[in-house]
This record gives sequence, structure tokens and C-alpha cells, in this order.
Amino acid sequence: MPDRPATAEPGEQQPPQAVRQPPEPDRPLTFHELVFQPDGDEVTVGRLDEGTFVVLPADGAALLRRLVDGMPRAQAARWYTETYGETVDLADFVADLGELGFLRPPGEPAAPRPPVRWQRLGRAVFSRVGAVLYLLLLAAWLTAVVRSPDLAPGYRHLFFTPYMSVLVAVMFLAQAPLILLHEAAHALAGRRLGLPSTLSVGRRLYFVVFQTALDGLVAVERRKRVLPMLAGMLTDVAVLASLTLLAAATRTADGGFSLIGGVALGLGYSTVLRLLWQCFFFLRTDVYYLVVTVLGCVDLQTTAKQLLANRWARLRGRPEPYAPESWHPRDRSVARWYSVLMAVGYTAALATMAVSLPPIVAKAYGTVLTQLSGDPAHRWTGLADSVLFLLMTVGELTLATVLFLRERRTRRTARTAAGLPFPS
Repeated sequence: MPDRPATAEPGEQQPPQAVRQPPEPDRPLTFHELVFQPDGDEVTVGRLDEGTFVVLPADGAALLRRLVDGMPRAQAARWYTETYGETVDLADFVADLGELGFLRPPGEPAAPRPPVRWQRLGRAVFSRVGAVLYLLLLAAWLTAVVRSPDLAPGYRHLFFTPYMSVLVAVMFLAQAPLILLHEAAHALAGRRLGLPSTLSVGRRLYFVVFQTALDGLVAVERRKRVLPMLAGMLTDVAVLASLTLLAAATRTADGGFSLIGGVALGLGYSTVLRLLWQCFFFLRTDVYYLVVTVLGCVDLQTTAKQLLANRWARLRGRPEPYAPESWHPRDRSVARWYSVLMAVGYTAALATMAVSLPPIVAKAYGTVLTQLSGDPAHRWTGLADSVLFLLMTVGELTLATVLFLRERRTRRTARTAAGLPFPS
């Protein structure tokens, strides 16, 4: 008997409104446009227009195909019994399909899939010609760095001005479009495959980030998912190369760096830091999604978090808040060791914040006090610089905290409304 389709967890994106079709077993069901993507012994089925997907065993997907093709329910049930030697609770199966939003009301015409914008641009950017131009850019960058080693990224490039508030402001304002470019590359690589996408602002631990949703990526074969996942990092490398070449092209007559070149090198170094941040896979970075794809997992992060929550509940002698039976078998297997890595990663990230933030705040206040008692001619300039620096450096952490509390309140409300426990 095929497994029941799993609906979205409370607090996550919910499936479209359920459609209940007439109970007559001889009347064919009507469906919205569905995509079927085989993946080993399972098949991912869903709607690209709504971003709603479910993983079914091969027999369940085969039964669904018969229903989508117009086979009456009674005939489909007999076909399943003759093919697999088991009976199927078709009424239960169809009810779950309705909850997922796969069913279309009888008589309602099938809505055409809306066209995906920028698909032609995505195909042009991620083409063979684009790949050649990309390699030429990297070759020019490496040649410039070999000839002038001072172009290599380094922390010294961040300090292109003695005013810390100016430095932070320039880095923040200039980084925002570069981060958007990173996310746009993900979206463009997905739209190249005809997949819709959305862009939003979110949080990764204490980092505020832009994020692209490509829900339809699960509906394409795994090898085709790699480029959309890595498109952002590939774009970051191209940005780093371009900024370095800009700094080389704008050198002053004495061989130093111009203000434009200094800013470019500072942005280049921060781009390197963003690339390194992608290695924090436990924050669901691009590397995480690549690892999940290679390992053949479905929702490894959620499973690992729920596994840790169950372990923590057992240590306190409380009932486990999550049922392991609801986890995908592959996720359950990998989560046993991945959850340990995730816990270590979170601990390291929080420890880094605890160690690095206090000295920054202390230095900022120390600078303020020093400037207040220093040269009166520069007192107010230094005070304004220090206060602005403090506000901008702490501001992102404050925003991340607000987003965290809001997300936690939303999850708690959703689980309470669904009658599910919320881990404390």
C-alpha cells in the first residue's frame, strides 16, 4: 500500500486549499498540472505553480499517474491490487491528495502554467559562451594577482578610511546589492530550467540574509540541481575577480590604490568572507543544499533539529516532541551523525559571537571616552564616528534577534493551534 502523502508542518508553507471531489468510484478525478520526478525508489510529485511537493514510493506514484490519466477510482484500485498484490485504501489516498491541493474541482478548467520571466536571460548567462567568458575573467584575475601580490585579498584592505563608521556604512551599502546579485544568480539559474522563484529577507543564527526560494528544484533530476545551488558562489567569485581588476586598473601614479580601488579591495575581502560563510553548512547555506543533494536527503536540517530536540527531551526525562516515524529513512540515517556536526557548528558560531562581540563594544565605548577627553577640535567628529560605528555593528544583531523571536512566536502559535507540543 502506498505511503500517505505528507502535508506541510505547522508554521511552514501550507498546501493550497483542499478540494473534496465526489465519492463516486467510477467518476475520474480531475487534477491540477503535476510533475513527476523519479529519484531512486521514490518519486517526487507536486505542483510547480504552488511549490507544493510530496515524496511517494514508486507504487504510490504509479497509482497517482493512473488517476491523473483519467482512470476511474474503482479500476485504479483493481489495477493496483493486480500489479502489486496488495489492496489500497483509495478513499484515504484521494483525501490526502485533496489536502495537498492536487485535486481540481470538477468542471473547472485547468489553469495554464504562468510563464517564467527571465528564462531566456538565464539560458544566455548560464550557457557555454557565458562559461567561456567566466573562465577568461578568472584567468585575468589570477594573472593580475600573480603580477601584483598586494591585490590578493587581505584584512588590511578593509581599512581604506580612518573613520570606522564610514567604513561600516560603505561596506553595508555596497554589500547589499552584491548579496542581491548572489541570490539573483540562484533565481536566474532556476528560471533557466523554467522554475519560479521568490526572494525574501531572513535570518541565519545571528546573521541577517537575503534568501531565494526555489521550491520547484526538487522536481528536476539531481544533476540539474547543482548549477542553481552553486550559482551564487560562482557569482561571488566573479564579483571578487571584477573588483580586484577594478582596483588594478585605477592605481594611482605612484602605484598606490585610489579611493575607488581601496573600496573595491575592501568589498573583495568581504566577498571572500561571504564565500567562507557558505561553509557553515549547518545554517542552510549553499553548501548545505549541495550536500543534501549529493547524499540523497529530503529535509535533513529539520530531521536533525527534531532529533536533537528528542535527545534533549530524553535527557530531561520528558516525552519526545517529534515522532521518528515521520522522518524520511535517508534523513533519519544521515541525521544521526549530521546532528552532531550541526550542534558543534552552532556552538562554535555562538562562541565566536560571544568572544568577538564584547571586545568590539568595549573598543567602541573606549574610543568614545577617549575622544570625549581628547582634543576638543576633533572631539565631536570622533564621538559621532564612534556612536555611528556602534549602532551599525550592533544593529544587525538586534535585527536578527527580533527576527528570531518573531519566528519562534509564529512556530509556537502554529503548533499550539494544531494541538502539537512545542519544545521548550
